[in-house]
Amino acid sequence: MLSRRGMLATAALSLAATLPMARRAQAAGETFRLGVLPFGTASWEAAVIKARGFDTANGFTLDIVKLAGNDAARIAFLGGQVDAIVGDLIFAARLGNEGRGVRFSPYSTTEGALMVPAGSPITDLKGLAGKRLGVAGGALDKNWILLRAQALETAGLELENVAQIAYGAPPLLAQKLETGELDAALLYWQFCARLEAKGFKRLISADDVMRAFGAKGAVSLIGYLYEGHTVADRGEVVRGFARASGAAKDALANEPALWETVRPLMAAEDDATFATLKRDFLAGIPRRPIAAERADGERIYAALDRLAGAQLLGVGKSLPPDLYLDASGNG
Repeated sequence: MLSRRGMLATAALSLAATLPMARRAQAAGETFRLGVLPFGTASWEAAVIKARGFDTANGFTLDIVKLAGNDAARIAFLGGQVDAIVGDLIFAARLGNEGRGVRFSPYSTTEGALMVPAGSPITDLKGLAGKRLGVAGGALDKNWILLRAQALETAGLELENVAQIAYGAPPLLAQKLETGELDAALLYWQFCARLEAKGFKRLISADDVMRAFGAKGAVSLIGYLYEGHTVADRGEVVRGFARASGAAKDALANEPALWETVRPLMAAEDDATFATLKRDFLAGIPRRPIAAERADGERIYAALDRLAGAQLLGVGKSLPPDLYLDASGNG
């Protein structure tokens, strides 16, 4: 048996060993679980937060939770398995109008576009008549609804009737556009960037369409989504995450060498693709006040309500009053 002196010495050593761990735990604060998708840009930002220690510097530990796709992300978020995901303004608004206090913080203004091959004879929306058109996101995708509306208003075309529509996953549609099985495709921005690096061109961007429906600037239709109770109960952690997110974006904007940390996550097979993805990510960093974001968000929401109504938006006729969370975590 240990003597009393030996027992005290052992206890002292044990206490000494645990003190640094306790200090680190206190410094790191709570864990914040961020859901990210394969090759999604949130994983790029998360990698920078971890590499630079922006999480611990802001009083929390970032836990990166890898999810299989958008459906898995929404399920994980709604089930409380993650504290935040990057999601859609319209999805967040629908949940808010249904009584779930979801909050939205602008993440990116970069949106998709209608892509065509470099030598395509299609030069405007009228040129889509009779053509094979791929649409990512399905029949109720907000960009597709807005594009249909613009085609009707500016060209008198019901695209769903005059074009041969193929709904599908973005990677498959991009591949079919490359092989000539499609004449044009409405795709998410990362796939547009990859195609652009291969010589394809943007016929019309989602930003063009939104401005046609009254937007005064580049709109963040993509943002971080938080549950209302997370903001209410763990506000300091949410504010810390928002500060870390902003610091990561600023670092990527100002330190070109930092992109070497991100590049392994980008699946950029060549320098041209890497450069285009980097350019579009940086161009999408939100810079406008929340009031301006909300005003344009309301304009786009009103257009979607007019065009698609409850089928897309649910019960709401406008954005929930407390939907937006300012980038500093206030509001």
